[in-house]
Amino acid sequence: MNTETPTQRDPRLRLLIPLVVAFAFFLEQLDSTIIVTAIPDMARGLGETPLRLNLALTGYILSQAVFIPVSGWIADRYGMRRTFCAAIVIFTLGSMACGAAGSFAMLVAARVAQGFGGALMTPVGRLILLRSFPRSELASAISYMNIPSVIGPTLGPLAGGFIASYADWRWIFYVNVPFGVLGAMLAWRYVQDVPAERPPPFDIRGFLLLALGMLLLQVALESLGHPFLPWPLVALLFAVSAGVLAWYAFYARGRANAALDLTQLRVRSFRVALLAGGISRIGMNAVPFLLPLMLQVGFGLSAMQSGSLTFVMSLGTLVARAVTVRSLRLLGFDRLLLGNTLLCALGIAGFALLGPAVPHAAIIGYVLVFGMIRNTQFNTLQTLTYADIPPAGLSRATSLGGGIQQLTMGVGIAIAAALLSLVAGSERVLPVADFHLVFLLSALFPLVALPGFLTLTAQDGVQVSGHRRATQPRA
Repeated sequence: MNTETPTQRDPRLRLLIPLVVAFAFFLEQLDSTIIVTAIPDMARGLGETPLRLNLALTGYILSQAVFIPVSGWIADRYGMRRTFCAAIVIFTLGSMACGAAGSFAMLVAARVAQGFGGALMTPVGRLILLRSFPRSELASAISYMNIPSVIGPTLGPLAGGFIASYADWRWIFYVNVPFGVLGAMLAWRYVQDVPAERPPPFDIRGFLLLALGMLLLQVALESLGHPFLPWPLVALLFAVSAGVLAWYAFYARGRANAALDLTQLRVRSFRVALLAGGISRIGMNAVPFLLPLMLQVGFGLSAMQSGSLTFVMSLGTLVARAVTVRSLRLLGFDRLLLGNTLLCALGIAGFALLGPAVPHAAIIGYVLVFGMIRNTQFNTLQTLTYADIPPAGLSRATSLGGGIQQLTMGVGIAIAAALLSLVAGSERVLPVADFHLVFLLSALFPLVALPGFLTLTAQDGVQVSGHRRATQPRA
């Protein structure tokens, strides 16, 4: 049996496959943030209030949270290439429907369809990389893939503000169409299916339990930053969602075809990367939400000025890619994550030192450095997540990993919004000091994650990191 990966058979694919996957990821990440700055214009165009337009954001996130668990099964059942291309097509058609929406209900329904396409794109894209590269080249491939995860959220508000200022808001969605068509064509041309075992029958009961738990949890999280439900009901939603998810965990024990395979959490590197890594991501995902708000509301800058300052965060990804690969060989996952997590906490807290009097050049420099630290953390966690997962478990691991990572993104934004709301109280104008306090509180999340990273050893992920210390006997 030929065990060569597609990139070993055709070296050209070492660059082409990560770029195709990154292209689709950029499309999804950009769309998830570009809508934010255009909400007032969209509300006026549809005759709704801006607050109600929040459902267009929530519907997208909810759809992703619900459907990510099914992505691995679909990829194994119908093939990676077919599933990935279908995901891009669904996402693109959803974008067209959003742009053509004549009513609020149609817009929300179209955003749900977009979310379904995005729910397939993200985990199946990771699965394509994991099955296309040998373990020794995985860190480099994933670093390419992670670039859009930082560029998209950074560029999105700037692009949304530009389109809303100089064009009709519908172009926020129409702009996805040519990129989606190109992405689907490239994926069909260069992505290759890797033989996988035929999956067992789909666990419909487990999926419905999981979907209900994720749905209730996401609604509760969204209500923290955008209060549209009374607090007792929010607390009840959290309690019920926890109960439903615990019910699923009990139900899934020992079930071979569980919708989400929780047995993968027995792998230490996978468990640490998702759980401790998820906690650190909450603090890091708060920054792209808080920083533009502080620059515009606190400093009084325009949306375009804010975007021009925060955009440089994405430039740090170019340096972080080379830093991650070399640092893993030198330090291993354990030492790199411990050191960089501390830098993440310091970097988030450092935004509390920025004020309106700080020169823009200094702000740009600081944001650039933080972008390097942030993306080094993302690259390292993403690589560690699947470093020790056996090939037969990759599709199920990407479903679980993708679901948890999607949740941490929503949790980071929701908690930052909730903290800002609590700190501000009844104030209509948010002073800079309120933002500073929320940045300091957000910096605590990476520190809370540190004990989890302390459980890693030099041997964790060594096939991917190539770390020399792992071959030496432990003291």
